[in-house]
Amino acid sequence: MAFFEDMFKGNLGTGLAVGIGAAVIGPLVAPVVGAVLRPAAKAVIKAGLLAYDAGREGAARIGELGGDVVAEARSELNEARAERGTEEPRAAARGKTAASGTAERAHA
Repeated sequence: MAFFEDMFKGNLGTGLAVGIGAAVIGPLVAPVVGAVLRPAAKAVIKAGLLAYDAGREGAARIGELGGDVVAEARSELNEARAERGTEEPRAAARGKTAASGTAERAHA
């Protein structure tokens, strides 16, 4: 940025020469620069898409593994409860106590 500021601080002729040169050479150089930059830009975009897809697949695999671990843990807990003779999940047990409490209030 300082380069351009210093260039235009000098004299007006230098600034005009650079501006006219850019206006004349710009249209000639733009297709060449575009031809070089377009494949590079596409390669960067492709790499980003591949990285994004790999990240999504990795996250899905991690979620799947996590779900498998949770399922195994629940299975082991249910087996332990069955061995102890308490097969009821806690939520069902809470529901029964709440229902018995309302029944007791109704009789009173």
